[in-house]
Amino acid sequence: MSRAISVSEVFGPTCQGEGALIGKPTVFVRTGGCDYRCSWCDTLYAVLPEHRSEWIPMTAEQVFTEVQRLSPTPILITLSGGNPAMQPLEALLVMGHEHGYTFCMETQGSMSKPWFEQLDYLTLSPKPPSSKMKTRWDRLDRCFDTAAKTFLKVVVFDDTDYNYAKEVHCRYPAIPMYLQAGNETPPHIADFDMAGVLNKLEWLINKVTADGWNTVTVLPQLHSILWGNKRGV
Repeated sequence: MSRAISVSEVFGPTCQGEGALIGKPTVFVRTGGCDYRCSWCDTLYAVLPEHRSEWIPMTAEQVFTEVQRLSPTPILITLSGGNPAMQPLEALLVMGHEHGYTFCMETQGSMSKPWFEQLDYLTLSPKPPSSKMKTRWDRLDRCFDTAAKTFLKVVVFDDTDYNYAKEVHCRYPAIPMYLQAGNETPPHIADFDMAGVLNKLEWLINKVTADGWNTVTVLPQLHSILWGNKRGV
């Protein structure tokens, strides 16, 4: 019997809030557990061990049944976390594809799995210096070896993060690259700093255009602009 999937939440349909598929209707499957502890993480409830009691062990069949309840019509399923690469998701991918659903996944690229090749889209989002995490380039390299259609996304908070994003692009120049301005409002703060988010986005656009970095795509975090730090949308 296959190992259960640790699930933090399943919600939707909503729209994908970031990356190459921004605006795409989707159902989110957020898994519990992560091998990173990013300083600005906005989903600590899916990361920290003290929330483990809130995570539900589910079979692939149970997860897919919930997805179908939310969207009986085939839709994009977004696998998120935490780090969804830690979970046994192959059976879910097979089941969903058999019923016409497609899958995208976002992960920091700290581990690779053979089933990555079954994803329709994979967004690798290595974490910049502001996260206080260190990039293991050898592990990130292996993710490209096993993945199908792949994108890169870096969240940028400051000049150091921006320079890191350029380093990532130099290492993988053939991979479509997306930059997003970071949300500096802590997840437990109800008074969302919309002006700060928009100012940071304008700063990032100005940086890119001044540099003539014309192959990158700058995007807002759509979910932050629409719903702030509200959970489950």
